[in-house]
Amino acid sequence: MSIIVPERKWTETAAGSQVTVTVEGSAPVQPQPQGLRAPDTPLGRARLARGWSRERTVRALLALADHWGWQVATEDSLKVQLHRWEHQRGTPCETYRVLLCALFRATPAALGFTDRPQPAATRQELAARLDALESMVMRLTAAVTAIGTAEASA
Repeated sequence: MSIIVPERKWTETAAGSQVTVTVEGSAPVQPQPQGLRAPDTPLGRARLARGWSRERTVRALLALADHWGWQVATEDSLKVQLHRWEHQRGTPCETYRVLLCALFRATPAALGFTDRPQPAATRQELAARLDALESMVMRLTAAVTAIGTAEASA
């Protein structure tokens, strides 16, 4: 990377212990660090606001998950996932949403994690789900009762 510096004239005058420096010409634009780039997405901006690299963010995610006793992916896998999430090529699951929100001290909406609206279930669909759940509860209750009766007999 080459930096173009405008031609400058420096003059220094010393008066006792004070030094005055006069610079003529406009100041060059300061180059941005190469390691701190991110896409212009809410998650990418949150990472840059912290001044963190992708690697630093992944290490922080791993440390927080370890502190909480949560199981998460490996460091290499998280690097790939974070890249995908920052480029909005996927949405993190609830575990990573909670970790990222805690890490960046932000709401899910502030990090761009908007839930896709679920289509509303019809009354018939809800009734069918309820019937299936009631049936499952009845089968499980019968199975637990049978196990308890068998153990009492033994």
